[in-house]
Order: sequence, then C-alpha cells, then structure tokens
Amino acid sequence: MSVNLQKGQKVDLTKGNAGLSKLMVGLGWDAAVPEKRGFFFKSQVNAEIDCDASVLMCDENDKVRDKTDIVYFGNLKHKSQAVTHLGDNLTGDGDGDDEQILVDLSKIPGNYQKLVFVVNIYQAQQRKQHFGMIKNAYIRIVNGDNNAELAKFNLSDNYQDMTAMIMGEVYRHQGEWKFSAIGQATKDGSLQEVLGRYR
Repeated sequence: MSVNLQKGQKVDLTKGNAGLSKLMVGLGWDAAVPEKRGFFFKSQVNAEIDCDASVLMCDENDKVRDKTDIVYFGNLKHKSQAVTHLGDNLTGDGDGDDEQILVDLSKIPGNYQKLVFVVNIYQAQQRKQHFGMIKNAYIRIVNGDNNAELAKFNLSDNYQDMTAMIMGEVYRHQGEWKFSAIGQATKDGSLQEVLGRYR
C-alpha cells in the first residue's frame, strides 16, 4: 500500500520489502494556466514550461564528487548502470509521470550514500517562469518488480518565484534504503546552481 508523505517525512523502502532492489521514481507536474482569457489579458505562461528532472549521486558527506555523478537529460545513465533517466519531457502535458528514473539499488557502489532528486525549470529566468506557475507537482517511488507504488509526496506549498525544487532523497541508513520527502524550493537558475549546494 502506498504511503502519502508530508514534507519532511521519511519512509523505509527496503526494510519491509525484502529483496527490493529495483525502483522507478516518477516525477510529475502541470502548468497552472491562468483562468482569465481575453484580448487584453496576456498569460504569463506564454511558452510551455520545460521542467527537467535530475539525480545527484552523493557521497557520505552529501557531496557530488564528479560531473558523471549527475544523471539528467544530458547524461541519461550513470557509469555504474545503477541509475537510468528515461528521457526529457519538454512540456509536462498529460496525466501521469512526466519523467521517470530507474534505480537499481543493488548496483549502487558503496561510496554513494544518497540520491537527490531535483527538478528545475529550463531557462526559467529568460522565460520568466517559476514554480508558482506549476500545479500538481509530485514525486513517487514505485517497486520496479511489481509496479506497486510504495510512497508519494505531493507538493502543495506556494512556490512563487522559485525556479528549482529539491523533491526528495533516496538514502542509505543502517544497511537499508529510505526515502525522504524534501520539497525544498530554491531560486537556483540552473542545474549547475543547484549542484553548487552539493560541492
């Protein structure tokens, strides 16, 4: 049964699921198009909002040591084969997950302790877009073997003027894997700026 998490909550992934190694991490969002329509009303959502999901693979000090430890649309598979990004969705249109990331916990080398899942708006500053223009954002963790949803975190705060989001973390704890619902919005204008928090 899936657990609906609140911001800051944590849930065990492997402790109650013996043998679990394959996860699918789904991330979703929709553009919050203003309801007003008219000749004199110009929507701020004048271009599709292109959100990009990424994974930062961190060591025991919460640091990303190498650029190859970032899995995103420009580097779809980690060198360990443990994390695979299934590709970029340019609009966020439609129901269900907008981007999906596959994680094989059994293949994650011992020097990685945490996977940080981040979503940032592509060219947010140039397009004058922010997370206040997005609704229904979530991250969910699915058992990759049977497609059963293990946990879901729906983001519900006001993210006006925020351009990046640290959605959640999958991390090791006493030999088991857990998921933490983070929901930390930032004004970082690019993935590189987000990465600066983990250097």
